Amino acid sequence: MAEPVDQQAPTRSIVAFCRALRREGVGVAVPDVATYVHALGVLGVRRTADVYWAGRAVLIHRPEDVETFDRVFRSHFGDQGGASTEPVALRPVSPVRVTIDEDDSDGDGDEAVGVLRYSRAEILRTKDFARCTDAELAEAMEAMRALPVTTVVRASNRWRSHRRGERLDIRSTVRASMRRSGEVITLERMRRVPCVRKLVVLCDVSGSMEPYARGLLRFAHVLVAGRTQVEAFALGTRLTRLTRQLSSHDPDAAMETAAASVHDWSGGTRLGDGLREFNDRFGVPGMARGAQIVVLSDGWDRGDPEDLSAQMARLHRIAHQVVWVNPLKATPDYLPLAQGMAAALPHVDRFLAGHNLASLAELLEVLAA
Repeated sequence: MAEPVDQQAPTRSIVAFCRALRREGVGVAVPDVATYVHALGVLGVRRTADVYWAGRAVLIHRPEDVETFDRVFRSHFGDQGGASTEPVALRPVSPVRVTIDEDDSDGDGDEAVGVLRYSRAEILRTKDFARCTDAELAEAMEAMRALPVTTVVRASNRWRSHRRGERLDIRSTVRASMRRSGEVITLERMRRVPCVRKLVVLCDVSGSMEPYARGLLRFAHVLVAGRTQVEAFALGTRLTRLTRQLSSHDPDAAMETAAASVHDWSGGTRLGDGLREFNDRFGVPGMARGAQIVVLSDGWDRGDPEDLSAQMARLHRIAHQVVWVNPLKATPDYLPLAQGMAAALPHVDRFLAGHNLASLAELLEVLAA
């Protein structure tokens, strides 16, 4: 096996190369950069072809980015040369120097030198979906793949034998003693059987949610495709179940199929009617019992707020927790003055913002906890 790559100048050059890819519009996540460095630590950097193909395999997720990758690679490391054996000239990063001259009475200026650091990924992580261009929104939706989706496990009402269980298993103890002429040698124990806690996502696709609906629906796809026991619905003037459409591991195909299935996209909002239908057909019969419920909505509702309050109360009584995610909550002076939002809040366990990638990562932490 090849010797590990030197962790000084080569690593800095690889990081600079990945930054250049981001500047050209290629979505390079931080974990991909770490994987790339690790791969070169195994392959070595003696051949240009190894550096090229390792980067192509790890950093490129879309066919349309290959041409950009080739161009940036040539500008950094020279000819990609699939069969080349020439060493790669890894260049050290040249920091950007910022000089600040402060005038003083003596005419002597103090020079302050710093290093500018720019992270496109970090800026995109904190940028509001409503202020993203189409290209930035597409990049943010692609970056959702890296969000840490955790399947939550809870203890069920079933018990089974386990030598470190917290409860005495009398039946197994007596059965084992019968094989020893009634002599009790060991006390058998048992514990609860773990099971996956269900997660239900209700995404508002009305006209007021237009700047966020596509990004939040992509987030719902990440949840459906990334863990088990997840159900997804669209809320507008009617309730639309989207679990089957979003179960595809191809995000583009899943989003296209889901959008085609929602006939009231960017229409009105009747959250109370939608929640009543969900409670009657799915939630109360079993889907929402002991589940985590996530409502992605700004709370603008054209229906009766008392009806919405009653349906939220029904949902809250049977669910493990109800989390309401409102993108407008990120506004500095936001107050839940909308009738629908004010009616729903008394029956909500957690009230979060959902306007960018960072807030969605916070939501995942709440669900995992």
